[in-house]
Amino acid sequence: MTEQIIHNKPARLLSLDALRGFDMFWIMSGEQIVHTLAKVTQWPVLLWFSSQLHHTVWNGITFYDMIFPLFLFIAGVSMPYSIGNKLTKAGVESPWQLSGKAKKDIYLSMLKRAIILILLGMVVNGALKFNGYENTRFASVLGRIGLAWFFAGLVYLNFGLRGQMLWFIGFLAGYWAAMMFIPVPGYGPGVLTMQGSFESYIDTLFLPGRLHDKIHDPEGILSTIPAIGTAMLGVFTGTFLKKQSPTFTMLKKGLVLFGAGLILIALGSLWNLEFPINKRLWSSSFVLYVGGWSLLFLSVFYLIIDVAGLKKWCIPLVWIGTNSILIYLCSEGLVDFGHTASALFGGLIHLTPLAWQAVWTAISVTVVQLILLWFLYRNKLFFKI
Repeated sequence: MTEQIIHNKPARLLSLDALRGFDMFWIMSGEQIVHTLAKVTQWPVLLWFSSQLHHTVWNGITFYDMIFPLFLFIAGVSMPYSIGNKLTKAGVESPWQLSGKAKKDIYLSMLKRAIILILLGMVVNGALKFNGYENTRFASVLGRIGLAWFFAGLVYLNFGLRGQMLWFIGFLAGYWAAMMFIPVPGYGPGVLTMQGSFESYIDTLFLPGRLHDKIHDPEGILSTIPAIGTAMLGVFTGTFLKKQSPTFTMLKKGLVLFGAGLILIALGSLWNLEFPINKRLWSSSFVLYVGGWSLLFLSVFYLIIDVAGLKKWCIPLVWIGTNSILIYLCSEGLVDFGHTASALFGGLIHLTPLAWQAVWTAISVTVVQLILLWFLYRNKLFFKI
């Protein structure tokens, strides 16, 4: 496994980097700011937002449940841009026009990235503190991103838009059919509980090591299939945004994305009546519903930043977004930002009212993180896999 910090240019869509930064902000420290502010102020809007920064126990949806799939969606949006550079060098317009060697090189690059993300995900899970095979959790957030992105890439490289759409429908419909009609021993078919779902059953049979919830893993084997659909929604979006057409101005593109988002939210809500929106199962209705919200978020960022040209406000988000994997790894325990923040700001924080000290502590952690990210961005140092 190789980890690199290399010199690179920011992505072509500033709004995409900003949205990725917005998404990652809540994980790296933003949620703690909201939780502490809600506790000290007891303002209803903050209390509500604080409640949204927790995962749903099972069925249902919160804002926090959308953070992971939004990141995967963004990874999908980036794919037509990153592979597009390789197409330009090869002198072709479409991925399926690539020669065998050129396509093989892309396959190997994608496979390498997926494997590194799987290994990094295991590191986040504590693999370096090895406590036996049976206590090692192999499934992870980064691992799911790597696998879903990889398989979405295989579809993108080998099929036209019609074929990609058929695969997308097949992933969602096939997963729904498996969950609803394949019987689980002791429970039967269509039992969508943690204990009785077919997804949990597959995890207990085939997922090695330790499961997140003993009988179920939210990043398990079977639920990776609809997660590919999440990445493919991003691929469709990136293809649409990248395509140059006199019919669609940038403004029209933003509005189309907004409208498509509303349609997907409606479709996901309808499917929820039959197949509940559930992040832990990554249900097909969840893919559509959160995909709709992902489109809404992207359309708003795209219209404000890339279309209207209002860019200065989002620069801190771009710092985060261009080093999102790095700050995720650091925030998941590889770096103690709290210790650094305490050393820099602890004396000042202790001079503030006791009730507000937790708020200022949370803000100080964000400040330290942003200083690091600003330094990396200013020096064009970006963590790439």
